[in-house]
Amino acid sequence: MKKIALVILTCLFIKAHAQTTTAQYPQPVNFTAEQDHKNMMDQLGIKALRPGPSGNEADANHANYNEALANPYPNLPDVLTLKNDQKVTTPAMWWDQRRPEIVEDMEREVYGRIPKNVPKVTWAVKVTDREFFGFTPVIAKQLIGHVDNSAYPLLDVNIAMTLVLPANAKGPVPVLMMFGRSALPAPAQPDAESLEKINNAIKDLLEKDHPELKPIFERYPAYAPLVAAASPFGFGAPRPAGDPPTVQQLIAAGWGYVMIDPTSFQADNGAGLTKGIIGLVNKGQPRKPDDWGALRAWAWGAARGLDYLETEPMVDARHVGIEGVSRYGKAALVTMAFEQRFGMVLVGSSGEGGAKLNRRNWGEAVESLTGGEYYWMAGNFMKYGASDATFGAKTAADLPVDSHELIAMCAPRLTFISYGVPEQGDAKWLDHQGSYMATIAAGPVFKLLGAKDLGVSNDYHTEKMPPVNTGLLDGQLAWRQHDGGHTDAPNVKYFIQWADKFMKYQR
Repeated sequence: MKKIALVILTCLFIKAHAQTTTAQYPQPVNFTAEQDHKNMMDQLGIKALRPGPSGNEADANHANYNEALANPYPNLPDVLTLKNDQKVTTPAMWWDQRRPEIVEDMEREVYGRIPKNVPKVTWAVKVTDREFFGFTPVIAKQLIGHVDNSAYPLLDVNIAMTLVLPANAKGPVPVLMMFGRSALPAPAQPDAESLEKINNAIKDLLEKDHPELKPIFERYPAYAPLVAAASPFGFGAPRPAGDPPTVQQLIAAGWGYVMIDPTSFQADNGAGLTKGIIGLVNKGQPRKPDDWGALRAWAWGAARGLDYLETEPMVDARHVGIEGVSRYGKAALVTMAFEQRFGMVLVGSSGEGGAKLNRRNWGEAVESLTGGEYYWMAGNFMKYGASDATFGAKTAADLPVDSHELIAMCAPRLTFISYGVPEQGDAKWLDHQGSYMATIAAGPVFKLLGAKDLGVSNDYHTEKMPPVNTGLLDGQLAWRQHDGGHTDAPNVKYFIQWADKFMKYQR
């Protein structure tokens, strides 16, 4: 009885200690997205926001697709002019003066600041598996990056990531990190003899716990609870027409790849801003106006993934790229712009908040990201969609920066802007021409730093997109619009060839 009493007292003590420990921390705020949006409006003194344009052309507030009305604010901030109107004429002036000005404006007004007290990430290998990609042997690792939550144990944040490398590489290989679901490509399966043993053991256990299953197994003696996986060598139905999947192209080219799941550490919604890495740093409380949004948080996670890759001997850490499509295309561009260790980027169909000019009146607009997708951005970005506020009204013209400067922040590293065509589903909403104009306007910085731009004039007022499937791939700044839809897959083979050329990578 004494032992039982001691156990009970110990359990009660542990429970009371845990309650006392967690009681010292503020509970996470559980806002809905609407409540969080309203909270930020109140902080900023915004009474009303202009509604974003509708993607339905039948609606009264439909998005503009008339080029004659597309440039209400035709002149962009000059990427090579300091705030004191002095011209930037040397690389040193860019690195020491102009780029820091742009970074400050981008962080404060557009994407938000990464706090100085973001906790460290400790990486652990969950699974190491030898697999086959078609006929190519690979080594695949599932990784978990645990964020230190000792300062606020009420939230647990982990980064899910998968690394796949060619097993027979002669030396370190370039790697493309992609935003997407973290999963092993082709998990190795037991051989037939081992699988039979497993099935027999499962059937024995089932019969023991459920005797009524025995006559069923006797009636179907060939039945196996577990079925062997398909051949790793890819035999079977013919592959659909077109290019192989992106990951298969990368492995075939002698590259490695990473899949990093951005939503594993920051949710893709406004209700998640008091959770994930943003919530962990803020101890579960709402953001301040210049705090980071989801795009910057996803970029932070990619940088932590790069931290791990720098410890892998078979990864050429000088040649790690970042890729994404749509919202993850925005995140890829933001990652490349702010994290200078990434050597290249493939930006797929990124639109507003990515490569598209904010000042353009075409399709998606600033107001689209001050409303429903506000959580991608810093709270301060909402000011530029305000129609009634204590500071008056602001529009895209009041932004101190635009997307051409985000692209310029990537210079002189390898930067490939990719789009598809509206006819195949890469919506007009994305403003392909506006993104091309931004790429053109970023060119002078690449040239100043000794790199090549698109190879056309830098007059973004007059330059028009080249024909579809015509790549401008001679410089470190590249553009190609393919004839597919809302994807960058048709441009992957061009991206690999282009990057190999500049890296001088030989398999």
